[in-house]
Amino acid sequence: MRIKKGSLSYWLLTSLEELTKDGVLETFSYSAQMKYILNLPHLSPTIRRSSLSEAIRRLREDGLIEKEKNDDGNVFMRLTALGKEELGVEEQWDGKYRIVIWDIPENKRRLRDLLRRKLKEFKFKNLQKSVWVSKRNVTDKLRKLIEELEMGNWVVILESDDPWLSRIDFHARLDSS
Repeated sequence: MRIKKGSLSYWLLTSLEELTKDGVLETFSYSAQMKYILNLPHLSPTIRRSSLSEAIRRLREDGLIEKEKNDDGNVFMRLTALGKEELGVEEQWDGKYRIVIWDIPENKRRLRDLLRRKLKEFKFKNLQKSVWVSKRNVTDKLRKLIEELEMGNWVVILESDDPWLSRIDFHARLDSS
């Protein structure tokens, strides 16, 4: 999913990202967050609360934000890892490499091309034509994609903390195959 820069959803995500920088998010209740967001200078003063609520609903459905309840029972919004990724906010590396290996038959070329495009989106680098590696934790999203496209018989996803993988110069690798 791509959020269009300048859209209400974009400003909502960036506002939540700003609020979370210093852990401030938890001190704002949902209604206080709504007031804060509605009063941001880059939003039109004619923005309706219902439009903001609709944008929040869509972002929740897309997994970019989530609502949580703290111990006091206050409800608040939180930017998810996927939401941070959408904004280009890098998470701290967890020390594991994700390795995708596949052998997709020629008669399934479209699936193979789709997988390759998705791996590029997820910032994987190709080590060989059908072996791609990344430091980003996208294993769950990839497994879901592979399951949805019924590619499980041809694709393997491995996670490794093997220090030998650090020899791969991720910045020098080509993205194309």
